[in-house]
Amino acid sequence: MFQELTRRLDRTMKKLAGQDRLTEENITEALREVRLALLEADVNFAVAKKLVAAIREKATGQDVIGSLTPAQQVVKIVNEELTALLGGQAAELNLDPANARAKGISTVMVMGLQGSGKTTFCGKLALRLKKEGRKPMLVAADIYRPAAIEQLQVIADSIDVPVHSDRERKNAAQIVKLGMRRAKDNKCDCLIVDTAGRLHIDDTLMNELESIVKMVPMDEKLLVLDAMTGQEAVNIAETFADRLDFDGAILTKMDGDARGGAALSVLEVTGKPVKMVGMGEKLEDLEVFHPDRMAGRILGMGDMLTLIEQAEEKMDLDEAEHLAGRFAQGEFSLEDFQAQIKQMKKLGPMKGILKMLPGMNSDVLDKAKVDDKQFGKVEAIINSMTPGERRKPDIINGSRRKRIARGSGTTVSQVNKLLKQYRDMKRMMRQINSAGGLEEFGKNVLGG
Repeated sequence: MFQELTRRLDRTMKKLAGQDRLTEENITEALREVRLALLEADVNFAVAKKLVAAIREKATGQDVIGSLTPAQQVVKIVNEELTALLGGQAAELNLDPANARAKGISTVMVMGLQGSGKTTFCGKLALRLKKEGRKPMLVAADIYRPAAIEQLQVIADSIDVPVHSDRERKNAAQIVKLGMRRAKDNKCDCLIVDTAGRLHIDDTLMNELESIVKMVPMDEKLLVLDAMTGQEAVNIAETFADRLDFDGAILTKMDGDARGGAALSVLEVTGKPVKMVGMGEKLEDLEVFHPDRMAGRILGMGDMLTLIEQAEEKMDLDEAEHLAGRFAQGEFSLEDFQAQIKQMKKLGPMKGILKMLPGMNSDVLDKAKVDDKQFGKVEAIINSMTPGERRKPDIINGSRRKRIARGSGTTVSQVNKLLKQYRDMKRMMRQINSAGGLEEFGKNVLGG
């Protein structure tokens, strides 16, 4: 999402390299580039102007602190100001289970224009709450599009969450009220209301949303915005804030190729924080919005905390510990390599994983030419081997390589390439192990 902004900021900071002081002249030149980078990322003009002014005020005339270079000092300041612009700290959903027990149920209304990803977000939120031990119920309050009801039902079935819908009634507020009653009867503790959308904002839509809130008070009114629409998403948020005073924004499609200005502008323009972001099409691809982590991603500083959280949530930690143990013992077969690939794929596209590592800026990623399709070829080659060949690849001779290539739809040279990579990796692990590296890794990371 912020690839081009990250690239521009990185190049701007490199221009400060080699200087021993932040002067008005070099700051002015750097901030001109920062301002252009923000505007090209579709950040609201007034927001970009305010951010640049704040950076200038902090940076001009400052001596370089300790061992920091001028570029590092500016990065530090930009990181602080970006974090503040994005909200400072994560804004949690107001869905405390204790409050739900006190009044019987937590309530969430999900709003947005048609095509923004409302219905999918409802499913993502329901799944997240279910994993946290909650009992959510979805309500289909879109009385205009039958397909919306069907879509919500399909999503709910896939995560085993109940849905209340009523194709006969033409009053959304009444449907939500009956949904509330049914949720309480079923001992659900959270009601998630999927409302109707429009291609544009109109009084009919707003009046309907207002009537729902009057009928059933909401703990959270969440506005779903398509991050791909850029500055238009901010304009939509401003209108909703004026009429409905929503509690927080949800940005969908943050894994896309749009410029990302909406994320940097929503809070400053509307006063409403971004609470969560959709980072993919899968129902598991929903993250809490952490301003400090997002600022780190934008500046190419990585986001190790989110990567660790995703690994803990999605990966089989027992399997990971087992593989680490085999590496530490100097044992490493193609079966282990295959298991490792399956674990990595659970975290999503490799490029997305690499973006969370410090120093992996856009230029480095472009040169890396990461292609997730290669994993498919590797798995196909390994799957075409016999169990004995996977455990002892040294027995794979010329005729076996031809058979494996035919079975996997690849070439003998691709099979040879994989086997060479395996041998190189095994040799490297033996060298690390002989130096005590993997054993130390096992003790420090996996607790022995």
